[in-house]
Amino acid sequence: MSRMSFTNTLDYTRAQDLADPLRTMRERFHMPQYAGEDVIYFTGNSLGLQPKTTQAYLQQELDAWATFGVEGHFMGKTPWLGYHELLTQNMADIVGAMPRETIMMNHLTVNLHLLMDSFYRPTPKRFKILCEAKAFPSDQYAVQPQIKFHGQIHGRSVEEALVEIEPRSGEHALRHEDILAAIERHKDSLALVMLGGVNYFTGQVFDIAGIVEAGHRAGAIVGIDLAHGAGNIDLKLHDWQVDFAAWCSYKYLYSGPGGVAGAFVHERHLANTHLPQFAGWWGHEKATRFLMDKTFVPMDTAERWQISNAPVLSMAACRASLDMFAEVGMVALVQKSQLLTGYLEFVIGELDKTHTNCLEIITPRERRGCQLSIVAHGFGKPLLDKMMANGILPDWREPNVIRCAPVPMYNSFEDVYRFGQILDTLV
Repeated sequence: MSRMSFTNTLDYTRAQDLADPLRTMRERFHMPQYAGEDVIYFTGNSLGLQPKTTQAYLQQELDAWATFGVEGHFMGKTPWLGYHELLTQNMADIVGAMPRETIMMNHLTVNLHLLMDSFYRPTPKRFKILCEAKAFPSDQYAVQPQIKFHGQIHGRSVEEALVEIEPRSGEHALRHEDILAAIERHKDSLALVMLGGVNYFTGQVFDIAGIVEAGHRAGAIVGIDLAHGAGNIDLKLHDWQVDFAAWCSYKYLYSGPGGVAGAFVHERHLANTHLPQFAGWWGHEKATRFLMDKTFVPMDTAERWQISNAPVLSMAACRASLDMFAEVGMVALVQKSQLLTGYLEFVIGELDKTHTNCLEIITPRERRGCQLSIVAHGFGKPLLDKMMANGILPDWREPNVIRCAPVPMYNSFEDVYRFGQILDTLV
């Protein structure tokens, strides 16, 4: 469907929803209500909706706990001892990885610290980390103490070691050529390129493959934060030769608030038993783990970065979601996402014809997932209050940016149409 074929009518959107092969997936989620109707939920980039199957997945493990106690590690439908392994294949498929490169564990920033501790190994000559100046703050919070920690050894300060790249004056998105130029400029001193796959503020999707190629050519390790990428965009972490990546699962993977996170380590690093790491007993070689020997023997998979045993209840909620992804597949989700986001862009464009220069989309058209970031010129947060009072639940970033994420698993064309009709009355 081309952008020119869109029509801003209710009949059109209902026809598109009727033809949508994923239309029944919406019925499998709990949808918040407003005035007796489904809210227009466009904030899946902050917290995904709850699958209706989540309760049953959780209840199964609560029942096992009640029935078996500690023996639930070995008994029941899904013994807890290897529960994390039930998530691995589906998660690997979503991010384009091999199962042995993928692990669900901990939380996002914890995983970033664990992986950077292994892969940020500065030397007196090669010590810099390149990142976005406007990355999500937790990325900055993670990178800076890594530099300080290692700087105690190599005598480098954060100011010396941190290379921040930002958009050109008057622009919102980073240009790919500027990223490559920064890598080239610091190639002799660059130890790590640490970027997000999708910028949280603008929704810009970066050319991960191109960045990895340039980083490796410069002699650096490349790590990617996929908080806004996993479950949203087409990923091929293994084929792109990404060194490591980490992501949360409560946004586009619908695992619930504070849900278990994920991590990826390329297989070429897994055989390196001398790679430094913070160790925990669940990363110890499986066959001898319970011999309780004091010498850590790392597994030869991404599981070696596990610090503790699986948080089963959190993983049960995540498993409910990942099983839905396995059923639908990322190809179908990305295809619908492109159509749905394109239709949202069209509707915003129609509004701007009436309310000239009022709404500006700052997300690059050719480099995006399902999020559009919209600058509402001349408006402040009272606009958000009015939207919420009219059944729209978007995400807001100061001072005047509306982040809208029509998630293809459960959002519809009619959602987008209704959003446009309501917003028309508010601006």
